[in-house]
Amino acid sequence: MGRFTVMSMTDTAADRVKAVLATKGEDALGLRVGIKKGGCAGMEYTVDLATEAKPGEDSIEKDGARVFIAPEAVLFLLGTEMDYEETVLRSGFTFRNPNQTSACGCGESVELKQADLAALAGQAG
Repeated sequence: MGRFTVMSMTDTAADRVKAVLATKGEDALGLRVGIKKGGCAGMEYTVDLATEAKPGEDSIEKDGARVFIAPEAVLFLLGTEMDYEETVLRSGFTFRNPNQTSACGCGESVELKQADLAALAGQAG
């Protein structure tokens, strides 16, 4: 089976990642996306500054913007597209995730299932 990308990011997300990193100095390698238990739907996305790559960690890069994917989150983030949006009420990274089964009313927490690896292997065929 060929190598596939865990996540993708839009041009808008890449621009925002680069803007964030430009304010953080030379130690910043990129951002790290993960998930944690929390919120009323059960899980929340996390976005943190990455100053080093962890062994075996996946990463994506677009136009010089680098995002690392926390190893424990990979199965929940397969096929996810990372975007960035600004509205009147909020601004931040958003995630279009095919593994999301529901979300809370405020949109801050989600319910995720692990990706179906058998189905992915069939698509890569």
